[in-house]
Amino acid sequence: MDPPSRQAANVLPMNITDVPRTTTPTPVTAAARLRFAALVAVPVLALSAACGGGADSTEGAKESSEIADVPAAPGAADKGTDKDGGTGAGAGADTSKGEFYDAQMKYVQCMRGKGGFKDFPDPKLSGYLDWEKVEEIASKPGQNEAYKGGRKQACGSELRDALAAEPRRDEQKGYESMLAHAKCMRDNGVSRFTNPTMSGGIAQPGGDPNPANPALDSASPAYKKAQKACRSKLIDSVAGMQ
Repeated sequence: MDPPSRQAANVLPMNITDVPRTTTPTPVTAAARLRFAALVAVPVLALSAACGGGADSTEGAKESSEIADVPAAPGAADKGTDKDGGTGAGAGADTSKGEFYDAQMKYVQCMRGKGGFKDFPDPKLSGYLDWEKVEEIASKPGQNEAYKGGRKQACGSELRDALAAEPRRDEQKGYESMLAHAKCMRDNGVSRFTNPTMSGGIAQPGGDPNPANPALDSASPAYKKAQKACRSKLIDSVAGMQ
């Protein structure tokens, strides 16, 4: 999915200034969400900058979309996985999820107040941010700070607290979700949209084949149409990353 300053995290995880979960540079929009997600839940769809120039071709060989048998992240074994991509065991998981939601609500309330975005949306019941609605706000001129903790990062502390409260994510499930999303994007005309990868047990988002010099135009009508068609492929825990 996508925007500047997902690529949004839902809630994104780390230093509010910027340390995306992925080690490779990401385009503005996607990078922004990625950093944010990293700051608050995983992925600011972390903080991406506006995507530049190159147009995407609808032709070309499509990359393999088969789901690889990727080892689960450490600690994922012996734990149940919920539909949002979180893992947990017994009652403790419910408590952790509730704490995450509460921390996110504090962040949301801050964003509506001193953060300067009175229409900032509630988190989903899973605790992760509603990236589709956040992106609607942040995509407007002068609204990019909706990805970055509000005006002058006024809600940076609340953002970090929300990140710290995020339950452990199921990396395998997140990888499979992003893989299905990448395949859907290619099937819907964005033929150069790359697959996610696994590195050190951590799911890394796919997307633009060359983030340093974007080849995909995420602002184009064709890209937005594909994005809308494929949004449901992403589970809450990775919705702001790709």
